[in-house]
Amino acid sequence: MLNYIWGGLIVLSFVFALGNDFKDYYSNTYQNGQLREAQLISADQNASAPFKSLLVISTDTLHVLVRPKAGEIRFSDATVLPILWQKIWQESRAKDNEPFRAEIKTWDKQSGNVTITLPEVHFVKLKAITNAAFNTAKTAVELAIGLVGIMAFWLGLMEIAEKSGIIENLVKVVQPILHFLFPDIPKNHPALGTISLNLTANILGLGNAATPLGIKAMEELQTLNDDKETATDSMIMFLTMNTASVQLVPPVTLIALMGVGVGEILPAIILTTVISLAVGVITAKWFAKKHKMAKGAN
Repeated sequence: MLNYIWGGLIVLSFVFALGNDFKDYYSNTYQNGQLREAQLISADQNASAPFKSLLVISTDTLHVLVRPKAGEIRFSDATVLPILWQKIWQESRAKDNEPFRAEIKTWDKQSGNVTITLPEVHFVKLKAITNAAFNTAKTAVELAIGLVGIMAFWLGLMEIAEKSGIIENLVKVVQPILHFLFPDIPKNHPALGTISLNLTANILGLGNAATPLGIKAMEELQTLNDDKETATDSMIMFLTMNTASVQLVPPVTLIALMGVGVGEILPAIILTTVISLAVGVITAKWFAKKHKMAKGAN
């Protein structure tokens, strides 16, 4: 079902983009093919090499580089262009550092009067959506490949912790809390160990470590699931706690971005995550109880 929803949203976005692009086409928002009259002054018209000049367009005076043989004008600073010209430059350039060029159609060297045309712009919205889709796909692949090493590392550590007895001791310490939160999980089941490690990693702000541990915990919970197509109450509770994710230590990425300044928002992080966890646990417990009552009535 979720795939159909995502597919529908993608199709809708393309239809919306095409609609806006056709609107721009019929109204000629970017004035494609329009001749613009201007005047070149202070130009060394006898020079065979490119020379600097001033292009006067209405009330705007722009510094430009003229290439007589190429029949083009290159603008020295595109950021001072008229607003519409800046949009045309942004949409027509292939690279961020590519200069903005205009084609010279006619040039009266005695008076300096010229007519120029700017690059044509088409399908702005469609290009933006397409680029966003490819960038998102690229990010997804990079994230997936990056998680391979992280998962191998932390799952290996978990295997060592399990064989050395660390997980067993950890489960004994948090057993009362886990039994309250996950009453359907049998005592000493492997899922309890992975859940403990996952929640610990989240509390310590180790998001990269929590991800593979969370996947492993879900796999263990699935072994207790009779209906493989439907999530159990324990799965829902575990997902709720991961979504709330109590943070006693700021996430590593946040520390990297803010440095020591992260200490200023640490109380707010703890407060909001504690509140979200409390609301999530209470809600999950209420729905689990309601589900069991309905199941018993049937």
